[in-house]
Amino acid sequence: MTTGVRRRMGVEERRQQLIGVALELFSRRSPDDVSIDEIASAAGISRPLVYHYFPGKLSLYEAALQRASDDLASRFAEPHEGPLGARLLRVMGRFFDFVDDHGPGFSALMRGGPAVGSSTTNALIDSVRQAAYDQMLSHLGVTHPVPARLELVVRSWISLVESTALIWLDGRRIPRAELETQLVHDFAALAAVAAAHDEELAALLRGALDNEPGDGPFTDLAARLIALAS
Repeated sequence: MTTGVRRRMGVEERRQQLIGVALELFSRRSPDDVSIDEIASAAGISRPLVYHYFPGKLSLYEAALQRASDDLASRFAEPHEGPLGARLLRVMGRFFDFVDDHGPGFSALMRGGPAVGSSTTNALIDSVRQAAYDQMLSHLGVTHPVPARLELVVRSWISLVESTALIWLDGRRIPRAELETQLVHDFAALAAVAAAHDEELAALLRGALDNEPGDGPFTDLAARLIALAS
C-alpha cells in the first residue's frame, strides 16, 4: 500500500491510496493514536496534500471505515450449499480473519471513541450488523415477517460474536479455531432454547438441521451435552 516515494496520481487513485494507508495503520493501532502526519509520511506525500483530498482525519477515517465495513459485511456471505453448521463455521473463520488482521481498529470501532462517534460511523457499524442479520435469515430460509423469538436469537448471537471477538483480542487466550466452533455451538444453543418455547421456530430449526452430518459442529454439540449430562 505504501511506496515511500511521491508519484503523480489521479484524484480517485490518490484517495484510494490514502484510504488503504489509513487502514493499514489502523490495523496496528487505534485510529485515535494515528496522526495525519503519519498517514502522509506512509503515503509519501505532504500533510497539506492529505487535506486536499480529505478535509480532516475524521473524514478519512470514515472513508476507511466504509471500505472496512464493506469487507466485514461480505464475510457473512456464504453459498447456500451444504449443512448449516459447516456454513456458519466458514463464516466465523472469515470473520476472525478480519478481526485478526484489523485488531486495534476493530476494537476501537466496536468500543467507541472520539474518532468513531459520528453518525456516519455509527450507521456503518449498524449496516454491518444488519448485513449479518440478513445473511443469517437467508441461511435459515426465513423471509419477513420474522418470528419474534428468532429475531431475538439472531441479533443476540451477532452481539455475542462481536463481544467474544473483543475479549479474544485481549490476549488471545483461547485458540481461535476452538472459539469459532464454540460460537457456532452458541448459535445452536440459543436457537434450541428459544425453540423450546415456540413450535413454529422448532419446526424451522428441524428443517434447517435435517442435513447435518454426524461429524458436523451441531452434532458435536449434542454429543458434548449428552456426555456432560451422563
